[in-house]
Amino acid sequence: MAQTVLVTGASTGLGLAIARELMRRDYRVVLTARPSSMDRFARLGIVEGPRVWLRPLDVTVAEQREAVIAEIETHLGGLDVLVNNAGVSVRSVVEHVTEDIRKAQMDINFRSPMELTRLALPGMRARRRGRIVNVSSVGGMMAMPTMAVYSASKFALEGACEAMWYEVRPWGIHVSLVAPGFINSDGFEKVWVTPLGQEALEAPASPYHSHYVHMRGFIQRIMKRVPSTPERVAATVVRVIEQRSPPLRVPATIDAWLFAWIRRLLPRRIYHAVLYWSLPGVRSWGPRPGVDEGRPALVRDEELERR
Repeated sequence: MAQTVLVTGASTGLGLAIARELMRRDYRVVLTARPSSMDRFARLGIVEGPRVWLRPLDVTVAEQREAVIAEIETHLGGLDVLVNNAGVSVRSVVEHVTEDIRKAQMDINFRSPMELTRLALPGMRARRRGRIVNVSSVGGMMAMPTMAVYSASKFALEGACEAMWYEVRPWGIHVSLVAPGFINSDGFEKVWVTPLGQEALEAPASPYHSHYVHMRGFIQRIMKRVPSTPERVAATVVRVIEQRSPPLRVPATIDAWLFAWIRRLLPRRIYHAVLYWSLPGVRSWGPRPGVDEGRPALVRDEELERR
């Protein structure tokens, strides 16, 4: 009997690529998207059938999470694979993230996949099998400036999944984190900048103006040039689903592998110093003559290391 796979955020981007990859194989797929995005499926030529279910799911709404899992358990004999793909990315320095935005980012990227997982695990334990595949990010193993709250949500996801990897192994349930880095797509256009961050981006006199300008340009250039595509990452996700004993962490792009090895090989102080001085336009960051008098224009290496 074909396995049943639930994919969140399946109407666009990586989620759509995962959905298409699964639909080419012998799976029953339950594809979800926010209610306001459900019409995308029809425009993409994806319609319901014996092997394809389309369900509205705002992952932050408890009633919708419970309804989807309950329907799968009742009518499809249970969920075999949960792919937590839905997520958002907030761009902002820490100083420009208010509490409501911080909660919203954590709610979508961390709390919601954990709640879906919590609902799926009882059935998986009863059947003594199952797969939980969480789409993480390079941002879950290393933090970059202007992406603090996004990394916080992915760090939290990775920590919880590492603990769960130990917890559910006795029931034959496998937990994996698939971590893409930069993907050649228009994803950078969908990153949300906080209101305070947008003000800083548009105001050259802002202390963080250079942070936003240089990081935005750097990310846009990289995402247009890297060879990794949503389809390649989706193929990695499906390989993880089909592996007999998949690893906990799976870097899904070339840069993800590279950063994983850099973190492993370099002493932490050297690692942070190298990354700091590699940041785009970093020499223009921080205090500016005539604006922040009495402070040096750059943070010296030795001062950086003391912090």
